[in-house]
Amino acid sequence: MFVKSAIFKYKTIRGPLHRVPALLKLLFLLPLSIICMSLQPLWLGVGIVITIIIAFACRFTILEQLTDLKPALYYGLLMYALSVFSNIFDNWHQLSSLLPATCYLLPEILLPEILLPDIAFLQIALRLILVIQLSALLFRTTTSMEIRESLCRVNKRLGNAISLFLSFIPQIFENWSIINKAWKSRGGKNGIHKIKTTVFILISLSMEKAAMKAKALQSRKSSSSSVFSVSSVVNKKEKQ
Repeated sequence: MFVKSAIFKYKTIRGPLHRVPALLKLLFLLPLSIICMSLQPLWLGVGIVITIIIAFACRFTILEQLTDLKPALYYGLLMYALSVFSNIFDNWHQLSSLLPATCYLLPEILLPEILLPDIAFLQIALRLILVIQLSALLFRTTTSMEIRESLCRVNKRLGNAISLFLSFIPQIFENWSIINKAWKSRGGKNGIHKIKTTVFILISLSMEKAAMKAKALQSRKSSSSSVFSVSSVVNKKEKQ
């Protein structure tokens, strides 16, 4: 109930991308995300449309796709606010000279020079949207166990480290979804008080989940080594 719309949550309803091996998806989607950082806005728009079509083919709902884009929305709003403040600072002398006498000209200068984002902001926003969409295709169609097993075939130690890091990304969003819905169910409102309260809960809960995963991996490693030692002893006795 609480994690129904969590960001990057694994999609249990299987689609075409679920059947692709996890290692192949990692080798394709991760470099593709890096390539997207150098694309122009036109090709970024084409990539976003193609990714939406692939998501629908994998049976992602509209709500799930919009939920995955929440980080891009928050980051975009923050970037836009910083851009507006930067434009105000750059055009402060022009604004201060117009403000006392010709206030009616202020909207004509305010809209194009301050409030409208430039092409660089649009390009960064489109890149962020496309990269998040590609990440959603990976995490919603691949379990953490599949990622770990595929990477451990290449290098066991490196595979365990990378898979633990990758599996921790959707876990953070899942923890935030639980905390956010619990906050709203208790009548909490959005604001600075919510951020100050929930951020520390998110950090402590994430650290607790990370410690539990680390213990589980350690116990699994020790149990596998003990099984290997027992089997080697049995083999030696059979040979004798």
